[in-house]
Amino acid sequence: MSDFSIPGFDLAAFVDATLAEDLGVGLPGGGHDVTSESVIDADAKFSGVMDSRDAITVAGLPIAAAFFRKLDPAMEIEILIEEGAQVQSGTDLMRLSGNARAMLTAERSALNTVQHLSGIATMTRQYVDAMKGHGTLLDTRKTIPGLRHLEKYGTRMGGAQNHRMGLWDAAMIKDNHVLVAGGVGPAVARAKAAGVAQIICEVDRLDQIEPAIAAGAHHLLLDNMGPDMLREAVALVAGRVPTEASGGVNLETIGAIAATGVTYVSVGRLTQSAPAADIGLDFTPL
Repeated sequence: MSDFSIPGFDLAAFVDATLAEDLGVGLPGGGHDVTSESVIDADAKFSGVMDSRDAITVAGLPIAAAFFRKLDPAMEIEILIEEGAQVQSGTDLMRLSGNARAMLTAERSALNTVQHLSGIATMTRQYVDAMKGHGTLLDTRKTIPGLRHLEKYGTRMGGAQNHRMGLWDAAMIKDNHVLVAGGVGPAVARAKAAGVAQIICEVDRLDQIEPAIAAGAHHLLLDNMGPDMLREAVALVAGRVPTEASGGVNLETIGAIAATGVTYVSVGRLTQSAPAADIGLDFTPL
């Protein structure tokens, strides 16, 4: 379908499932676009231009193109902007020409995807810029079920680095794990004894730092600490492991948080609360 790929993401399956949902495949009377089929001639041709109505960071154009090509493999599509590029309002993003019914049927699925991913990329870029070069921005697992790989792709296009992808690629020991294990040190020691390759340990007090590092934590998540406490924590860690600030982070606070010297700042709202980018698609009959 396309040379575009995201590790762990099946583009063809995503396109098929999304179109099937919109077309009502398998439902009584479903399986077709009743509006386009009743109004548009089967051999009608359209040209189209997708453009940004706001200044955005672009993500998802190759996925949008895959929707159109699924319904019209001969459709001519020209992607005009690279993924991750920052563009001004009124910028043309994609030109296409082909079967009119195919364009109209694929339009909403394509736009929904590129608006959502560009919204994530745009918010992410705002946070990266607000950090002013201090530390690295991380996303989280606060993603819409089924869309994690796509949404984390969007944060990468905005300039962030992905945190762990799921429950499988790193241990993250949080307060409930600590409660059951009997402390930060015992919890980390259990994960280390189990052979876990990457152990992230959440600490919300300064006196938890040394036991966590001593037990073998590879990365400390400094939870809900203000800038003064974060600076003190960074000094105590003294570069032995990466540090991550988390909690209470927004565009107004991230600059001061990043400036404390932490290695990373993680922000759940990048995927949880990003508004859709304003992107439109206008058609012209050929």
